[in-house]
Amino acid sequence: MSLVDRKLRILVEASGSPTAGYLINAIRQAGAEAIGSDVIDFTCAECLADGFLKLPFKNDPDLWEKVKNIIHTNRIDIVIPSLDEMMLGWAERLAEFEAIGCRVIISPLATIEVCQDKWKTYEFFKSLSIPTPKTSLSQVYPLVKPRLGRGGQGVRVEKQATDMADMISQEVLTGEEFTVDVFFDRDHWPVYIIPRRRLGVVNGKSTGGEVIKNKRIEDYIYTMSEKLSFVGPINFQCFVCENSVTFIEINPRIAGGMALGFAASENWVDLILSNIMHGNKIIPKPISYGMKMIRYYSECFLP
Repeated sequence: MSLVDRKLRILVEASGSPTAGYLINAIRQAGAEAIGSDVIDFTCAECLADGFLKLPFKNDPDLWEKVKNIIHTNRIDIVIPSLDEMMLGWAERLAEFEAIGCRVIISPLATIEVCQDKWKTYEFFKSLSIPTPKTSLSQVYPLVKPRLGRGGQGVRVEKQATDMADMISQEVLTGEEFTVDVFFDRDHWPVYIIPRRRLGVVNGKSTGGEVIKNKRIEDYIYTMSEKLSFVGPINFQCFVCENSVTFIEINPRIAGGMALGFAASENWVDLILSNIMHGNKIIPKPISYGMKMIRYYSECFLP
C-alpha cells in the first residue's frame, strides 16, 4: 500500500503522559493516525491512540538502532518528539530517518544544543541583550538547577554548599510565570506567538492557563528567531513583572500545555502536514486572546 492509499502514521513520543491526549486528538482531527509510544505498556495512549508502540529505555545501549527498526517496521511517516532526553538523538539522525521514509519534526542540531543546555541558553539570551536572570556555573545565586534538566526536576533554592558539576545557579525571579507557544514554519518564521499565563502547574505540567497578548514578548521572539533556526512547535518560558519580561528557558519541542495554544489559533498538526511537509503557505488565523484552559483527569479502561 502506498502513502496515497493510506493515512499518514504519526508517532507521539512519551504519550503515556497525562497531558498527551490533546496531541493524539489533534493528529486524528488532521486526518492522520496517531501512534502512541512509551517505555511501559500500561498507559492511557493504548486507549486513546490508533496504535501503540513500546520503545526502549533511553539508557539502552542499542537505543537508536532499535528505534530505527521500530519506525521502519511499523511504517511511521512522522515523529513529533516531546521527550527532552531524546531530542539530541533525533536531531543528530534526521537524515537517517528520512532515508527510511520518516520525517522528524525538530529544529536543527545547533538549535537543540543551545536550548537544551541552560548555560548555553543563558549565553544566547545575553548575546542578544534579552533579559534573563543572572546565572553562574558556580554557586553564586540561591536557585540551583541542572544544566540539562527538564521541568522542575532538580531545581531548588539551596543555602548549603552543593556539588555544582553539571549545574548552574540563578537569581530568584518574581512576577507571573508565562509560557509562550510558538509555531515556526519550514522557513523558521514564527507564524503564531501565543503567550499564556500559567494558572496551575503539577509536576512541571500546566493544568490551566490564559492567553494574554504581550508585544514585548513577541518582539523578543522575533529577535531570537533571527539568530536560531526553529522548526515546528517551540516552547519558551519567561516571567512577566509589570512592564518587564525575563526569559529563562527554551524548550525546542511540543509541550503539554500547548493544547491552549492550539485552541486559541488552529490545529498545529494541520500546519505541520500542510507547511512543513508539503510547503503550503500558512495564512494565520486571529488569536483568541483571553481564552482560558483548565484541565481535569479522565479515565481509560483496558480489557
